[in-house]
Amino acid sequence: MKHYSLATLSASFMLLAAAPGHAQALRTWVSGAGDDANPCSRTAPCHTFAGAISKTAAGGEINVLDGGGYGAVTITRSISIVAVGAQAGVSAPQTNGITIRAGANDVVSLDGVNFNGLGSGLSGINIVSAGKVDIRNCTATGFLGAPGAAINIAASAPLQVQISNCTLFGNNGGVWATIDQAPNAVHLDRVRVNGTNTAVQADGNAAVFVSNSAIAGNNLALNPLNKGQITSFGNNVLAGNTSDGKPTATLPLQ
Repeated sequence: MKHYSLATLSASFMLLAAAPGHAQALRTWVSGAGDDANPCSRTAPCHTFAGAISKTAAGGEINVLDGGGYGAVTITRSISIVAVGAQAGVSAPQTNGITIRAGANDVVSLDGVNFNGLGSGLSGINIVSAGKVDIRNCTATGFLGAPGAAINIAASAPLQVQISNCTLFGNNGGVWATIDQAPNAVHLDRVRVNGTNTAVQADGNAAVFVSNSAIAGNNLALNPLNKGQITSFGNNVLAGNTSDGKPTATLPLQ
């Protein structure tokens, strides 16, 4: 019979106590046929973004395997959601689709996610805080609640937001930015906004830059408020709006 010293036993218990219960992976997967009880591996994917995010390490990536509805989620750290070649949908009646409430140095990327508020959604993407946010290849419709913007940025601290190749239609608002502190920048590139009350709005100290974009068929296209700034690069299309509004500045392409 083996005998162990008290010191050896104590050290063993300390190691066991320090071991993590569930290791988080840098890459996880979701599928329309997945299950959130799974480890979110490629061969055993999860079913929702919320199920996968708890199993994805900070700085990691959630990959979409196939088309499906993946549910609303709140992001609190650096993370990427990638849906390339798959239709990733988020239905969000009476709520926000994806809320970003991350740290000042965190980077969040959303690629290929489509949002539907079903007529009562609050916002497709609601950004409260982050260091940088990159939104690509998205659609958003049916967000007519309050505030009802397809992409709503309501941040007190500085941040950078890039929105590219997105179509926002049939919402109360397109891209609304209220940012208290400078420096900040919200850049719209190849963004299409139509069928809204107010398409692009900058409030507080928000600095919004618009290029290669089409803003058509809205009640009001551009709406800078208070100290908010909307800068156009002169290569946008504004047509069929009740009022186009005016950018606070126009910069030539370099």
